[in-house]
Amino acid sequence: MPARDELPDTLKRSPKKAQETWMKTHDSAVDSYGEGERAHRTAFSSLKHSYEKVGDHWEPKDEKGPSDSRAEKGGAAARRGEGETFGGVDVKGNTKDELYERAKKLDISGRSSMSKKELARAIARKQG
Repeated sequence: MPARDELPDTLKRSPKKAQETWMKTHDSAVDSYGEGERAHRTAFSSLKHSYEKVGDHWEPKDEKGPSDSRAEKGGAAARRGEGETFGGVDVKGNTKDELYERAKKLDISGRSSMSKKELARAIARKQG
């Protein structure tokens, strides 16, 4: 099935370039791995290199690169679930203060005593 038919809602509300990145990677992954979860994971991994999930959509990151420890590992280690992922929140590219400000806008309680990773987890949960 073409990626355009499977485009997640968060990407439908995102810039066209983000949509194109996801669709191109998804279609290539389907050719390599077949339809299914692995193609979706591959497409999101590619997307998260340049974009970050903010609320209900994806926005370009200030600097391209891995967003979390799982993305840094990549390949087989990432497929095995090694390293933590944060639901599209760019832990590597944001400071603790930046994540705190996002948590504040999302009205996340207890944010003042949270570590950087705890803030990222709370943001990811709140964004759904």
